[in-house]
Amino acid sequence: MNTICNIDKPLFTVDSVLFTVYEGSLKVLMIKRLEAPFFGYWGLPGGFIDINVDENTNMTARRKLWDKTGFVPNYLEQLQVISGPSRDPRGYSVTLAYYAMVAHQNVEPKVSSVESARWLSVSELPELLIAFDHRRIIDMAMQRLQQKTLYSLIPVFCLPEKFSISQLIKVIEAIIGKPIQRKSLMRRVEASEMFEISNKKIASGGRLAQLYSLKPGADIVNFERNLSGHHK
Repeated sequence: MNTICNIDKPLFTVDSVLFTVYEGSLKVLMIKRLEAPFFGYWGLPGGFIDINVDENTNMTARRKLWDKTGFVPNYLEQLQVISGPSRDPRGYSVTLAYYAMVAHQNVEPKVSSVESARWLSVSELPELLIAFDHRRIIDMAMQRLQQKTLYSLIPVFCLPEKFSISQLIKVIEAIIGKPIQRKSLMRRVEASEMFEISNKKIASGGRLAQLYSLKPGADIVNFERNLSGHHK
């Protein structure tokens, strides 16, 4: 005798939290929704997995980023799986969140379900209507980014191809929200062996500043001490 199991399946989505530092401010990429639920609210670029198109969740994340913002980063890192019965009014939902640190890019939605895509300052978020539990996901991604910044040089990914130490300092301070010592950062840059010194310099504060660039294929180096000198 055949039996049929009626099992309610959860909604499964993928969301991406992309950060950049622009004009001295830490920003996150958001989209303004033109569909229910949460019509007119701001949310993270993401959406449902399409089993007929997506070979994996990475593909879903990239497809949704392109559709909703017109921008896809070179690299995305998995953040966390978030689930629960009250996340989405349509039913029990599960989302796989990704995050990345990227250089500032122009963004523009490619689909009619999005009114606009914008880089919004993290400081603006408390004043906005934000869909689902996306504010919580952004906070989780920020905590992860701040930890990575203290123990690695991940902020270089939001800088131009050639950058100065002063530019890197400004980006790091925008992420962690406090000043750092230039000498400590210089030691970290030299020890990482991730960078090439350019033969070009730029004017900075009345003098010429050395420019650096990331070596092709360089891996992010993790340090035992954070920028304040404390061990993990």
